[in-house]
Amino acid sequence: MSRVFRWPVRVFYEDTDTAGIVYYANYLKFFERARTEWLRAAGVHQSELSQTSHRAFVVSHCVIDYHAPARLDNQLEISVVVENLGRASVSFQQQAWLEQADDQPRLLCTCHVRVGCVDTVSLRPAPLPAHVREQIRLHV
Repeated sequence: MSRVFRWPVRVFYEDTDTAGIVYYANYLKFFERARTEWLRAAGVHQSELSQTSHRAFVVSHCVIDYHAPARLDNQLEISVVVENLGRASVSFQQQAWLEQADDQPRLLCTCHVRVGCVDTVSLRPAPLPAHVREQIRLHV
């Protein structure tokens, strides 16, 4: 599974520390937003999923490596690739890239994240609804 989804993000003042460098935990926010936009592009809306199927996605595992810093006002591109589609989970590889003037993007951060599907009432693992699995399959 290797189709790449790309989502742009601008680094704002609120994303940085006192040195003007992106605070390390904010990459997780960028990655979360990109996964949400990837789902939306695949036709899966999380609020609707929760209301109609009583299912939600939760992060169950995350490994992140930092390679270089991003700074205030940088334009980044966040990539999303599905690595594995399980019965009740989806594993992703995500990367943050710095867009540069010479058109040679620089890798800033890499993340492997597993997202589990849970029942919104019991908060226990639950299988992905069939229509969600199909939408994901169509977009990988």
